[in-house]
Amino acid sequence: MDVLVPFSVTAPKTRLAGILSADERAEFARTMLADVCTAITDSGGSPTVLSTEQFDCEWSLITDERPLTAAVNDRLDPPIAVVMADLALATPTALSTLFDADGEVVIAPGLGGGTNAIVVRHPDFYTDYHDTSLADHRRIAAEVGATVTEIDSFRLAVDIDEPEDLVELALHGTGRASTWLEDAGVDLALQPSGGRTTITRDRD
Repeated sequence: MDVLVPFSVTAPKTRLAGILSADERAEFARTMLADVCTAITDSGGSPTVLSTEQFDCEWSLITDERPLTAAVNDRLDPPIAVVMADLALATPTALSTLFDADGEVVIAPGLGGGTNAIVVRHPDFYTDYHDTSLADHRRIAAEVGATVTEIDSFRLAVDIDEPEDLVELALHGTGRASTWLEDAGVDLALQPSGGRTTITRDRD
């Protein structure tokens, strides 16, 4: 299956600024992208990175400076999938489940109402990544008469945006991104109250 992997080159992962420097965030984002593209390839898919600008990339690369929705919709030629570049927990097995599922629109919801991955087989479906995209994609599918399947997958639900997301990567990651995180000195820590696990960083 052809798979678009949207990727922003300029100032990625700004919500990790309290943990990683700008240069580190750029390197970390590209490491996650590599993990995602490798998992897609290993699942039998064919990834194309849809980037905001040119950069050195080992996979097929096309550039589009427009916002995500417009850039994706111009290339939404079914059957096709869109998988976000920060799904650092994605595995070939999880992606195969997504790609092989029945349905004219197959969605892997993200935590908080986003759409982390989607397969489109209906010719009239289009994406809308503003606000709560999961609800928007359900609505659009209903409008065009497309059947919808939703995939319940922890590994596709977690996108790495916030510092707390790094906990999941440190606990469950098996790719280059988790190794990068460990090498950067980011590790697990318990809150003093004994509550939820958080992360800390050793900068020595």
